[in-house]
Amino acid sequence: MTPSQPSRSSPEKVSPEQCKHPRVQIVSRDDEAEYVECQECGDVFESSELKDMAIEEKKEPDEE
Repeated sequence: MTPSQPSRSSPEKVSPEQCKHPRVQIVSRDDEAEYVECQECGDVFESSELKDMAIEEKKEPDEE
């Protein structure tokens, strides 16, 4: 009997540095925070960080 291997049809995960976290799923909640996992790269972070990322993305880089 051979162990079953996961199919290769699932999309490859991208690194968290490259991912914009378009799809997230709640993985944990407590009194102070809600944690989400990105379905694309697997990164886990607080949902408030996702909101901060969206705000940062909207800002234009004025100073360089």
